[in-house]
Amino acid sequence: MERFSFEWFGNLLAVGFGVGAVIYAVWVIVGRIGYVASQRQLVGTEVRRNIHRLILAGTLLLAATFILSEIRGLVVLADLVIGAIGNIPSFIGDIIKYFEDVPGEQLQKSLLVGGLFGAVTTGLVGLIAKKRLLLPEFSMRAWGYAVVGVAVGFLFSIGLWYSLLLGLAVLLATSLILDSTVRDYLTPTNFKPLFSTPSLRILGIGLPVGAMVGAISSQILMYPTQHCTYIDGAPRLEYRFGLFVTVGSALLILLPVWALLFKDRTTIKEVSTSGYFRNPVLPYLFLSPTLFILIVFLYYPGSQVLTLSTKLKRFPLPQERFSCMANYVKLTEDPIYQNSFSTTIFFTVMIVILSMFLALMIAILASQKIKGASVYRSLLIWPYAVSPIVTAIVFLTMFREGGAGLINYALDNLFGLEPRWLTDTDLAPWVVILAAVWNSLGFNILFYIAGLQNVPEDLLEAAAIDGANRIQKFIRITFPLLSPFTFFLLITNITYSFYGIYGAVEALTQGGPTLGAGGKDGGATNVLIYKLYQDAFVNGRSGEAAAQALILFLMVAGLTVLQFRFVERRVTYSG
Repeated sequence: MERFSFEWFGNLLAVGFGVGAVIYAVWVIVGRIGYVASQRQLVGTEVRRNIHRLILAGTLLLAATFILSEIRGLVVLADLVIGAIGNIPSFIGDIIKYFEDVPGEQLQKSLLVGGLFGAVTTGLVGLIAKKRLLLPEFSMRAWGYAVVGVAVGFLFSIGLWYSLLLGLAVLLATSLILDSTVRDYLTPTNFKPLFSTPSLRILGIGLPVGAMVGAISSQILMYPTQHCTYIDGAPRLEYRFGLFVTVGSALLILLPVWALLFKDRTTIKEVSTSGYFRNPVLPYLFLSPTLFILIVFLYYPGSQVLTLSTKLKRFPLPQERFSCMANYVKLTEDPIYQNSFSTTIFFTVMIVILSMFLALMIAILASQKIKGASVYRSLLIWPYAVSPIVTAIVFLTMFREGGAGLINYALDNLFGLEPRWLTDTDLAPWVVILAAVWNSLGFNILFYIAGLQNVPEDLLEAAAIDGANRIQKFIRITFPLLSPFTFFLLITNITYSFYGIYGAVEALTQGGPTLGAGGKDGGATNVLIYKLYQDAFVNGRSGEAAAQALILFLMVAGLTVLQFRFVERRVTYSG
């Protein structure tokens, strides 16, 4: 049997996407022609049906051709999947054997931590869900001061944990001082419902269920970490990371249990069955291809990355050694990684602000009723079709140092200036930021144009009658109605700033220029995603790179959750 090769798999995907694009284009064009012709009574309904049958036959023919041309690759892929499924019993056997041999003291400690966390959190979630406990609303100003507190902690290098504790202390202190609602919250009246019979009933159910589920779920991630953080004499920082892993593992099952246990059953189900499947098996059948892809290409590789992050491994050598949480501890103490962390935050803030602000301003101009507006809009969206690496090459041509760069050529002839765009620690970050902003600008413009076209004209006319000028109409009406688009673009731009900036850094600066004692590795543009790639495939530190990948993923996921928690409530989805 032919060995699995990423080359043929890449060809398979490329051919698949190409065939799909051709089929979709043909379907849209021919279907549109048939629809227009039937509406204008140029052809009859039967002719239109024959056209659709012809398109369907062509689609099936192309699909059959694709499958036959890649049959060998599909057989190899099927063989790999069958082999992976066949290894499941042995994998389960290894897990059972591990828990049979794990020392009882370490197992008891992890069960205790997971059980306590599950009991406490389940009780609190139940009280909050049933409106027996109200949480204080912290203002955006207090959260801003908290972020400043964390930044100050990083600035003075007091460590990650103490920086987070400083931010929490600043949040609580500023809320008590500045927010009267928080001060009013700390009154005995707000806590009286906690001692009522319904609250005790909720706790009576939530505490034991949460303790049992938390204890069991906490062991899911204990297999790859081998309970190493609960060994007597484990370093304090590794023990803290172990607590974090235990809590995260417990949440894997606690979250769906909370949804089932505290679901609101008082709402009346609508009579209409629109959006529901009568056959309960059918939706899972439709979801099965997606679930298969997620398991094979996301969940399974993710579990492998988690396991690799607990080992010392040099790529491409096969040797490896279990290191518990040493890779994570090393990252928290590494000044080069801390520099990459702060650089990434700076890049993210600048890219999000500039790209969204410029996109909104350009979208407003492109939304004006002028001749040929559709052509202008299409041209504005084109930069998004250019890959990040091509965008970086375009900017490299513009900002190349010496007489080879277009900008320096013009500046030298006009003013006698030749800035070191790519080797100056102050200028290089801005070149990378501008390249990333230009690359994402078309995507943002597209959504803002769509949003501006949906702003009701009658609201703007009513505001104009009341005497509002253009700026007032934009601030009071247009921008609030664009909040769903702004919220979506905020999430996508933050994700792009963390992951999509790699191509620009690789082509323009390669992580440089040199900044501080870290040398090129601590360069002014050495963002997290670039450092991750360099450590994994250039420096060969696969274990550290796996730990960086997990931290980066959790960071982006955490920011997304926070945005849905605190930003979405300010989104206006209707007029």
